[in-house]
Amino acid sequence: MDWYPHVTVATIVEDTGRFLLVEELKAGRLVFNQPAGHLEANETLRQAAIRETLEETGWHVELTGVVGIYLYTAPSNGVTYQRVCFVAKPIQHESQRELDTGIVGAPWLSRDELAAQPERWRSELVLRCIDDYLRGPIHALDVVRD
Repeated sequence: MDWYPHVTVATIVEDTGRFLLVEELKAGRLVFNQPAGHLEANETLRQAAIRETLEETGWHVELTGVVGIYLYTAPSNGVTYQRVCFVAKPIQHESQRELDTGIVGAPWLSRDELAAQPERWRSELVLRCIDDYLRGPIHALDVVRD
């Protein structure tokens, strides 16, 4: 039996205690996630994180570190994802930019506002990555070798 994990990236973007999230429609319900997505052919993990953040939120960001690498098997479909979670600072917002299909907004929420809505998390990784970011340590970007 063939098994292929999906390589994904996610980006934690914090500004004064609020986190940039993606509100997206999945399986008929609105859920929160970090800006995140799949690694595409011929791009680095860093490039993927920057691209996904821009496509899903309209924010240009500068990567500053790595929170961690996560292995997650989605209970809904049994697919295994390897997620590399980056940290970035917001640089510039393109407020008129059209967001990816299925994205309805890019709200900024506090950790507590997000924690109060577990039914709205795309997966438990959403809060776990924020908590790991807050707890530290944050690893240098050069831990990711392209």
